[in-house]
Amino acid sequence: MSDRLARCRLYLCTGERPDLVEFVAACVRGGVDVVQLREKHLDDRALLDRAQRLQALCAGAGVPFIVNDRPDLAARAGADGVHLGQTDPAPSLARELLGPDAVIGRSTHAVADLERALTEPVDYLSAGPVVPTPTKPGRAGTGTGYLSTAVERSALPVFVTGAVAPHNVGPLVAAGARHFVAVRWLTESSDPEGAARALRTAIEECLRAARPGGGAGERSEGARGGHGAGGEEGAAR
Repeated sequence: MSDRLARCRLYLCTGERPDLVEFVAACVRGGVDVVQLREKHLDDRALLDRAQRLQALCAGAGVPFIVNDRPDLAARAGADGVHLGQTDPAPSLARELLGPDAVIGRSTHAVADLERALTEPVDYLSAGPVVPTPTKPGRAGTGTGYLSTAVERSALPVFVTGAVAPHNVGPLVAAGARHFVAVRWLTESSDPEGAARALRTAIEECLRAARPGGGAGERSEGARGGHGAGGEEGAAR
């Protein structure tokens, strides 16, 4: 799964909404290749229901499905893994519960978080938010300097967070980003499939331009049909 995550580019983090399954399906068609359910307000029964429905959708699309904070609920829902913040259960406990093949992610916001996470049994990291966002009220932005440090020091995939949108993908790529978490760009869009496609295309074009010899003659992955498990092996649908 770690190799598969290394090929993933566009990670959706979403909470509950009336059209949750339809919304996530549209985002996946547009190029999302990892999905996280992050919901703080539903009771366990309702949250399990949403997680099971998203797991079925993502399994059918070949997209990893992650539950935020709750390794116990991730296990009950049959999710591919769990994402843990700095105040959540320890990754070692999540690994014990979910097993060796589960995906475990860890949020990092500073070098101390990063150094600790690199000693833990995790499969990927998030770095950010690079700018303050309503998703994390009261948390200052890390800036792109921390993103660069995380990418440089980590052999694991590092997913950048913080107001990711097509217009700022270029500077994030320049800082080292290769994996991107989107929240409001997708959740606030009236056309989530189109928004996902636009963001995926921007990511692929900026990554292509950043490669040695990149540019003319290469077609954007985000413009091709069908991305399967995502990343460079397939493009946005």
